[in-house]
Amino acid sequence: MKEALNPSSNSTEAIGQKLIKQISNVCFSVFVFVVLIITVVAITYQPPDPWLQSAPAFTKLFTEVENATFKDDSSVLKTGEDLVLPPALAPSSSPNPNPVITEAGISRFEKNLTSNSTLSPSACAEELSVVNCSDPRVLIAIERFNLRLFKKNIVFLEYSTPVNGSKPNQCDVAWKFRNRKEKSWRKYRDFRRFRIGVGDDCAYKVIGASGWHSGANARRPKPRPNAAKRNPKAVAPLWDTDINDTIPRISSDAKFRRGKYLYYSRGGDYCKGMNHFMWSFLCALGEAQYLNRTFVMDLSLCLAAQYNPSGKDQEGKDFRFYFDFEHLKEEASIVEEREFLKDWKRWDKTHKRKIPVRKVASYKTTPMQLKKDRSTIIWRHFDAPEPENYWFRVCEGQAANYIHRPWHALWKSKRLMNIVSEISGRMDWDFDAVHVVRGEKAQNKQLWPRLDADTSPEAIVSKLQGVIQPWRNLYVATNEPFYNYFDKLRSHYKVHLLDDYKELWGNTSDWYNETMALNGGRPVDFDGYMRVEVDTEVLVRAKTRVETFYNLTSDCKDGVNTC
Repeated sequence: MKEALNPSSNSTEAIGQKLIKQISNVCFSVFVFVVLIITVVAITYQPPDPWLQSAPAFTKLFTEVENATFKDDSSVLKTGEDLVLPPALAPSSSPNPNPVITEAGISRFEKNLTSNSTLSPSACAEELSVVNCSDPRVLIAIERFNLRLFKKNIVFLEYSTPVNGSKPNQCDVAWKFRNRKEKSWRKYRDFRRFRIGVGDDCAYKVIGASGWHSGANARRPKPRPNAAKRNPKAVAPLWDTDINDTIPRISSDAKFRRGKYLYYSRGGDYCKGMNHFMWSFLCALGEAQYLNRTFVMDLSLCLAAQYNPSGKDQEGKDFRFYFDFEHLKEEASIVEEREFLKDWKRWDKTHKRKIPVRKVASYKTTPMQLKKDRSTIIWRHFDAPEPENYWFRVCEGQAANYIHRPWHALWKSKRLMNIVSEISGRMDWDFDAVHVVRGEKAQNKQLWPRLDADTSPEAIVSKLQGVIQPWRNLYVATNEPFYNYFDKLRSHYKVHLLDDYKELWGNTSDWYNETMALNGGRPVDFDGYMRVEVDTEVLVRAKTRVETFYNLTSDCKDGVNTC
């Protein structure tokens, strides 16, 4: 009765119920919408790993080489031997080809030796005036000595049998190793001379060792054609017989016709910085792998002006000067452009039926649209103005979810890395390093107001004395052009600069002769990018590294207010 007499109460209650219902509906709709958004993002989101990042993010990641502070576009991009690959992306074709030599393995080998190898008491009494270098126990002593000396820096893979040195108590031995800083199983070679003695237990022991490549009798030179005729007394230098960067050829017309190829015409990436080249090249190679096609590769590069003393772009550089072509052939299906064009031309001349070709005029035609194309050749053209004609545009947008750049396929040149190993080896893999950035940045006081003063010789000495012990081997990686700029450091450290090792790429070096052979008999300049690559790789092998930015100066790496 009271409710019937109070209609306003009923209407207020009904409005409240409707309002609550509407609010509930709105909240539920918002909840469903949020869940839908999260679901879509979860499905489409690609994690920021190195193979799926956007171009700017990826470039930033890979130009930060161990916190290196070289000029951004002149720094060395990390390549496959620097990266730890996720299991899903690790190449199955690159297992460890050699067992690692360890103390446990040496001990097992020692137990298996016959008693005939044991030194007799009379030999001990005579203090072993002549060492039998071929005795397996000599090698055991050398292996243990090397493990104690270098185990933190290099991994030993195999040894050759020791041979006699120049004196009765000397033995020369060669071994193959890899550097612990590299993630690849690429092998390097050293050979050294050891002085061998006998311990109280009548066992061989190493009482001294000479430096890098000192065991001349253990080296295995590769004879050069007509070398004996030119100079019969000359000693043939050691060639790296592990390098095989010959150009693969298509063996027959039938094989050529059965193949499927992806061919990129030259675009705006030509004569750009090396980091730009690598970012674009690996996009193209990634698309070829996605389409299950052989990539047609131009081995001729244009080195950007920034790497040349002349300040001009330099064409005609060979890809093999900078990168490991042999490893690339093993990891990716490629054919060299000139050989490919010759095979194509020969086919069209000798057959009435032409090769099916799909010409693609724009990067906007995605790899996904080409996936089912049956043409023998897919030919991408890049004729638009910059930046529409960059190769890496193919891998942008939705294509980034499908194209994975095969970084594991790209290693640095073995010839350049041999120079890195030689420099490190001459310092017995026991050195510290400072990276001194000057050049244009030191002159630009608006962006880097303190850099010039903070990288003066006096300032560097003052800073290093609190970080690096005196008289250590100190490698200075720098873009400072004046060799004597760092002379004040020589009163405190054993200073090493890249130019101290010019003979490693001089006209009598293995690098010089081998690159000249690749270049049709014409000498190859050791250019600015090669210098930066070697400098950087030696830098990251140091036990203690001091950087310009974050260590020597409080200036920001990219200028004022960018820290």
